Amino acid sequence: QVQLVESGGGLVQAGDSLRLSCAASSRTFRRYAMGWFRQAPGKEREFVAAISWSGDTTDYADSVKGRFTISRDNAKNTVYLQMNSMLPEDTAIYYCAGSPLIITTATMASRYDYWGQGTQVTVSS
Repeated sequence: QVQLVESGGGLVQAGDSLRLSCAASSRTFRRYAMGWFRQAPGKEREFVAAISWSGDTTDYADSVKGRFTISRDNAKNTVYLQMNSMLPEDTAIYYCAGSPLIITTATMASRYDYWGQGTQVTVSS
């Protein structure tokens, strides 16, 4: 079992950048496909980005494509989400998730076995 801890959230202005990190407690992380999801107040949790265990394959929600970049450093047991040109509608709690059973990437939250506690991101206009 792996524990995931997100960090890097905060309050930024529209147009600013922010980088989220998700640190895993176990080296088995390097065999996990990882994803980022977010949940805004009153809305359902939605997919943001995903990356395969090797880092060769990535996937993005249309709403963040071209602005956000997911990456991973398996030597550091960490996955990142670089967020650029941020918009007020990016405001949400951001969660990282992982699974050893996903071959490449997955956009459905139900596919992931392990979740972090979330980090708040607020974008002011």
